[in-house]
Parts: sequence; C-alpha cells; structure tokens
Amino acid sequence: MNLNFTKKHLFVTFLALLCSVYTGFSQVKDYKISLEWQPVKNNYEGKNQSLSVLSITNGSEFDIPAKGWTLYFNYGADIPKPESRGLSMSYINGDLYKIEPTAAFEGIPAGGKLSYQMLKSGSTDNVTQSPQGFYIVFDSEPNKAIPIQCAYPEPSAEYLNTLYSSKTWMNPSFVHSKNQDIQDIPSSKLPLIFPSPTEMKVNAGEFKISSSTSISTDPLFAKEAAYLSDELTKILTGKPSIAKQGAINIKKDVNLASEAYSLQVTENGIQIAASSPAGAFYAIQSLKSLIPPLSWKSKQASVSIQLVDVKDQPRFGYRSFMLDVARNFQTKEELFKILDLMSLYKLNVFHFHFSEDEGWRVEIPSLPELTQIGSVRGHTLDNKNLLQASFASGGVPNKLHGSGYLTKKEFIELLKYATARHIEVIPEIESPGHARAAIRAMEYRYERFMKAGNVAEATKYRLTDPQDKSQYRSAQNWNDNIMDVSMPSVYTFVEKVTDELILMYKEAGAPLKTIHYGGDEVPSGAWEKSPSYQKLKKSNPSIKNVDDLWYYYFGKLNQMVKKRGLFLSGWEEAGMRKTVLDGKSTYIANPDFGNQHFQLHVWNNVIGWGAEDLAHKLANGGYKVVLSPVSNMYFDLATNSSYFEPGLKWGGYVDVDKPFYFLPFDYLKNVKEDGSGRPLKNLDQTKMIRLTDYGKSNIVGLQGLLWSEHNTSAERLEYMLLPKLLGLAERAWSKAPEWETGESSALNDLKYTNDWASFVNVLGKRELPRLSYYHGGFAYRIPEAGLKADNGKVDANIQLPGLTIRYTIDGSEPSETSAIYTTPISQKGKFKFAAFDVAGRKGRITEIENK
Repeated sequence: MNLNFTKKHLFVTFLALLCSVYTGFSQVKDYKISLEWQPVKNNYEGKNQSLSVLSITNGSEFDIPAKGWTLYFNYGADIPKPESRGLSMSYINGDLYKIEPTAAFEGIPAGGKLSYQMLKSGSTDNVTQSPQGFYIVFDSEPNKAIPIQCAYPEPSAEYLNTLYSSKTWMNPSFVHSKNQDIQDIPSSKLPLIFPSPTEMKVNAGEFKISSSTSISTDPLFAKEAAYLSDELTKILTGKPSIAKQGAINIKKDVNLASEAYSLQVTENGIQIAASSPAGAFYAIQSLKSLIPPLSWKSKQASVSIQLVDVKDQPRFGYRSFMLDVARNFQTKEELFKILDLMSLYKLNVFHFHFSEDEGWRVEIPSLPELTQIGSVRGHTLDNKNLLQASFASGGVPNKLHGSGYLTKKEFIELLKYATARHIEVIPEIESPGHARAAIRAMEYRYERFMKAGNVAEATKYRLTDPQDKSQYRSAQNWNDNIMDVSMPSVYTFVEKVTDELILMYKEAGAPLKTIHYGGDEVPSGAWEKSPSYQKLKKSNPSIKNVDDLWYYYFGKLNQMVKKRGLFLSGWEEAGMRKTVLDGKSTYIANPDFGNQHFQLHVWNNVIGWGAEDLAHKLANGGYKVVLSPVSNMYFDLATNSSYFEPGLKWGGYVDVDKPFYFLPFDYLKNVKEDGSGRPLKNLDQTKMIRLTDYGKSNIVGLQGLLWSEHNTSAERLEYMLLPKLLGLAERAWSKAPEWETGESSALNDLKYTNDWASFVNVLGKRELPRLSYYHGGFAYRIPEAGLKADNGKVDANIQLPGLTIRYTIDGSEPSETSAIYTTPISQKGKFKFAAFDVAGRKGRITEIENK
C-alpha cells in the first residue's frame, strides 16, 4: 500500500476506494451497490452529538427490494436515534451494528440514491471515527457475506471550519507555530549515533569497510560477529569473513556492565569491547548507526565510517515495545521487520499481545480450537464457529488482518529471531477480561466433546458458565468477554496455555522470565450472579464479595507461575485493591502482592481522570513498574488533532515529542495537555503522590504501546509506530538529560529546546532516510508542512528538518518534480505544499492563499 496521501486521498489510502459489489449468487440478483459516508455537523441540535450521512447508491438495473437484506458494519459509537428514511439501525455486540429495512422502507429504485442520516453521541473529530467494514447479507443466503467498500470524501468546508475555530486544531498556521522554534542544524554538526550514547568523541578521519574487511572475535561473541557479517552483506557487494585476526575486532572486557560497550573506530580498524553478548550486539547497532544512512538503498563496494571513541550503556535495563496483533493480525514477516527495527534502536523487550476479545493469534497444539475458532473473524449469527466481524474485518472469514495466527513453528521462529537480537519476548494471555476469543473457542470445544458424550473433557477448560446471568458491558462494549474466575476450569486452562508456551520457549532456546496475564478492564457487574461464585463464597471464607475474586485469581496465578520459576506480570489493576475512603470507593496498591516481584505495566495516567500518580503509588508500594502511560506512550493515539490524522483520541494525542520529553521519575512535570489534548499550563500536583527513592528503585523501565483496532495493514501499523518509537528509544536508552532536573517545567528550558532541535534534525536527516530503505523500508509518518501568510509572503516549515518541502501554485498536487521551498514566497495565489522523504513518498498536502 502506498502512503503518499493528501487531504482528499487520505481516506482512499487508509480506508477504501469507492467501488461496486457483485453478489455472484444464483439466488440473489446481481446488485451493484456503492456506499459513501461523510460527517455533516458536530454539536447537532445544540447537543453533544454529531450528524453524518451514509449514502447508498443503487447502480443496478433493478430496484433494491424493500426487505430481505441486512447491512452490517463496525462503528465505535453510541447511536441515540437509530431510525431514518425507513431504515433501522441496531447494535449487536462489540463494535458491530446492522441496518435493516423497516415496514416503511420502499426500496431504492434502479439508479437511485438514499441518504441515511446517522446520529451518534459525542463529536466526530477525525477519520478514524467513521463506520467501516461494510458487508451485506441477503435473507436468501443468510450465511454468506458480500463486502461493500465505502468512499469517505473530504468533509464539507463548513464542517472543517468548525474544527478550524479551535486553537488546538492542527491547521497549517497552528502547525507552523509549533515548528517555529525548531532550528535547522547542519548534518555535519549532528550526533552520529542514535540513541544518544553516554560518551562520544568524534575524531578527524574515516575508516573504510568493504567486503574484504574481516571480523575477529572472542568466542563468547561468535553469534554477534556472524550477525555483523550478515548485516554488512546487506549493504556491501560481498560478505566480510570471520577470521582469527580482523580489522573489526570484538573482545571481552569483564569490567564493563552487562549491556555496556565501548566502540573505537580508528584509521586502522574498529575495536568493540563488551562483557556480554548483549553489550557487543549494542555496539554493533551503534556501528550501523555510524554507517551513512542511504547505504541501505543499494549495495556498494565500501562504506566510510567516521573515526570515534564511544563509551555507552543504557539508562534502563527494560526497554520495551508492546504490539497488539490480536485485534488486527500482522504476519510473521512484518513481526520480523518490527524486531529488526527494535534491535536497531536497542529496545530489548517485545511485549507480544496475542490474545484479546477479537482474536487469539498463537497456536496452542493441545487446544486447537483457540486458533481454529479464535483466530477467524467473519459473518456469524451465533458466534459458534468463528468470531463476529470487528474493526473493519468484514464478513468474509480468513482474510487479513481480521483473521490469522502464528503456527507453533512460526512462533518458535519468532522467538529464535528475537533471541538472536537480544530481545526478550513476553507473551500476554489476556485474562480474566478481554478474553472473548478464548471463551468462544472453549465453548466450541465444550459442545464438540459433549456431542461425543465426554463430559469430563468438555468441561475441563470451560471459561464461563451459561447459568451465569451477570450483566455487564466492557470498555470495548462486549457483554460476554469475562472468564469466570470462580470456576476451577479457568485455572486448568491458564495452566495448560502457560505450560505449552514454556515448552515452545524451551524448544526455541529463548529466555522466559515472566508471562503477562492481563488483568485490566473487568467491568462492574461481572460474576455477581455466577453460580460458581456463590458456591465458592460459601466454601471459602476469604471470598466475601466479587471484588475478592480479583485477589483470589491473581493469588492463584502468582502461586502457579512461581512453581514454574517465573514471576507474574500484568496491567496495573492486577496490583490494586478496592477499598473505601470517606464513604467513597477508591483503589490502593494491594498490600497482598507488594514485594512479591509482581511486575505491573501502568498505563492510566490520563490527565484529568484522577490516577495521574498511579505509577508512583504502585512503585512506592513495592511493585515493579514498567511505565506504559497513555499520555506519552500510546502510539495508537492520533498524532495531532487534525481531522485527517488517523488514530484514537480518547487519551489525548501522541506525537514524537511526547515520548521524547517524558521524564521517567517525574513524568507529571512536563504535562502540557489534558486528556482531550487541550492546553494545560500548570497541573495541580498538591494532592498527588511523588516517587520515593524506594519507589524509584522499582521503576524497571519504559514501554511504548501500539494497540491495533485500526491497524488494518502493515503500512498503517508502521505509520502509527514511526517516528514515535524513536522518542521512546532515546528516553529508554540515553542518560538522563540535563533538563530533567529543576523545579519548573523542562519544556521552557533552553537546554530542552536545543536537545529537541538536535533530536528532530537527527530524525529528519539521518534516521528517517535510513528507515526509508532499512529492511525494505518503513512507511513512517511524514509530517505536514506548517504554513503562514504574513507581510505578503508565505512561510513554510517542517517538524523534521531534512525532509524536502515542495509546492505548486497551479492547483495541481505537489510531486517529486514540483518546486522546492527554500525561502518565503512573495508570489500571490493559492499554494499547495507537501513534504517528501528521500524515497519520494509525500505527506499530507496543506494549502494556503497569499492574497
């Protein structure tokens, strides 16, 4: 998929082209139906609701009948008025809706068009908040889904003007103001290694590497030496050999810390020293960073390396990226590509979120139903043989990216690939919430064995009790996604999956220290009417209410993993206890599990929600904490508030600056926006808990996260991931910046301004050009140009200097041959601007008129 896009074409790029659907079924006429969706008005009727229109065009030679069909789609919205124009909209489950004709519907004549008004609660602020994944099912073929792709034209000027009126809306002028303090630093003055090393001295001269450059190594680093040879082969016309004596030498130095290294490039060769294979590996990544960025574009006879002396080690030993492949799947090849990206920037933990409500993505051989049922989404009326359509997956099963999984063989290959790059893979078994895929799979298994008369095997791994009449609705709107932790079979299931994963890790020779067991977002109402809960409550005096089931569950999991030589990881809720303060329900760090090496990934620091200091409370309470905050590290959030920028917005906006200016031990210091992205000058911290020195010792590291509700392609994934991931890499590896200390916000510090300018110049002039070709190239986000018309001239700027800004004035879209912007333009007229990378891809077009 090509990521060259403009405002007009962003929807074409990321969603779908307007097209017709041909049913091809003998019992159904050859209908040609096309759809178009467009937002119309926010604050409709003066209320917190928005109006949009879904246009249904009948391109057939015959009428669409008044009944006998249903149109399905996914939409993350609440619909207060479901009826319009003789059509009725109803909610199913999760994010699935359907539109059906009512008795008042008269059909759509041949060549006719119907505009169906859709009204949803809240505003429609960006492209991601649109209905997607349309398919139609005819009553005559109730089990066959026919995809209908939908066009998403640019909203009206009136609609966009209501967004422009906001001072934080990313119109060209506002973008310009955000970029105006960024200096364009000459490439010759930029740091040569990224992430920034602890110490680096640049010396005069260069050393040339060619295929005749041999590599010698201490036996401890034999695998790393072979890796280096393979990496150099990707840019050289030949392969450097491993020899007893070489111009590149990797030696052991027991005095260095485990991940530390030294790197010296002289006129005579390259010396690498480390105490561990990991340290040697990171030295190799720094050596690759010294290689000119465009060297990955094509093979050459040799590359020249600047002479340097480097001493380096990471600030945090836990430098993690979490990828959700459950909501939308990514192939093994794309996962390998992500692992190579992580290793290039010295990230060493891959948090693999493979199970969710909408998918189970790793084969567990003894429980084949998990992938047979849990990895397939499509049209279903009973959810028995596959999962319902979610997140634009459509009604046709076994299609990427709604369906798919890694076989046992592929998962082991993934583990080996990660281990060779010194990346630890932490698997996540989501439980007890976010477990619908597993629940449905085990229900299928139950029915299969019951039909065979094997009751014991049928109930062995069952995760819910059909007699449980508890009512709830999860954060993602499911009413059937919670394991019943009062059932013994739940623990049998979790132990079985755990043991099979352990065996796969052993076969791969991959380290496994912990498994993540989820633990977030179990809604109120769950378990309250469970017969198993009532039975357990009578027999176990420690169970007094449903809240106690939470501690019961994680207590049993903790015992289970300890027996297997592991420690337990989970989301923050796994370490929290509900109690009462001043008559109100509140949460505290659960003292039952403190100091038991529970590792919690703390995500909820959304400004304004009241848990901004939660990570501090849990770390002070004895929990090991991986900082995974929404406000800085959720890469699935939209980059900014532009309507044309894809991504979620519930936790604010995350651009590359958010992870860059994150301060691990004082992360509230640099808060400048609330949870809605509105400016916030001073966050009131008078009632918030600060980290103690003991609490600081429990901060094990940082994690960036990419949830995948809307990552319906590998290109979309890479767009949301980059360059945000580079902000995480810098903050996780590099030493504490000088602007971290001090009482006031570091964002106003001149040291911060200079560091930020250096960082974005390194990205624009070194790292993004490298990533244009590294591992086949990454579809990173290219920022839009900022524009300002002032004193009769048009001025343009860019967040990442090094990208090329081009423009037109004849109404055409900028291309690689368009004029290059260098200085303010005095010519009058309507201009179109776009930024281009070294590979010729362009970002979104912005426009301005110079009157």
